[in-house]
Amino acid sequence: MSENSILIQELYKNYGEVRALDGIGLEIPGGQIFGILGPNGSGKTTLLKIITSILDPTSGIVRVNGISAKDDPMKIKSIIGYVPETPTLYESLTPVEFLGFVGSIRKINHDILTERIYRFARAFEIEDKLNDFIGSLSFGTKQKVAIISAFLHDPAVIVLDEGMNGLDPRSAKILKNLLLDYVASGRTVIFSTHVLEVAESVCHRMAIIYKGRIVDVGTLRELRESAGAKDANLEDIFLNVTGDSDLKPVIESLRETLNR
Repeated sequence: MSENSILIQELYKNYGEVRALDGIGLEIPGGQIFGILGPNGSGKTTLLKIITSILDPTSGIVRVNGISAKDDPMKIKSIIGYVPETPTLYESLTPVEFLGFVGSIRKINHDILTERIYRFARAFEIEDKLNDFIGSLSFGTKQKVAIISAFLHDPAVIVLDEGMNGLDPRSAKILKNLLLDYVASGRTVIFSTHVLEVAESVCHRMAIIYKGRIVDVGTLRELRESAGAKDANLEDIFLNVTGDSDLKPVIESLRETLNR
């Protein structure tokens, strides 16, 4: 395993009687945008929260850039930038106040922090919102603030849970290019989504997770070969490996209901 990579072995997570992750094993190399794909409730967010040391696993091994999540979770948190599916922001602060707070926690030099805040704000076209209360902002603008906060300390690993949510096409393109620049230097990006078109356009390699288990891993080409369909799109592959490829009975049932 290289220094800039993530290793997961025999990872389990239980919530009471419910098993959210069921023996996950995965190696995520540096220098790639790695997709975690799965429907809602498949275990994506639980997996990402364990990688970022927000959640403790029930059992298993997680190492981020050679650091054990069990032995040094605070070190892992210090080298990761995380955008959760539903960002929690201080709505009584303005973006510039919130980002300044994040920068102070991350111990970023004041002048560097100020430059980064305004450059990111200019890139994502929210300069005119920097002094508005976060509670008054649209969902898309809040998402941009959360993305900026994750990049401020120039982390070794970026983890985005549904990171394109709420972004306009221009901002989505900027984020994609930013992630590509990031991995070009050997760093690691993990990108979780249930939107297959997004994964197909962003990710170099992908793992499909379903009911807490990894059911396939590879590039789009490798996933096609595994599915035995060289021209299949990601949606077809996903439905095939999750056992939901034959939707005709479901559609027929809905059609009958609507025609009554």
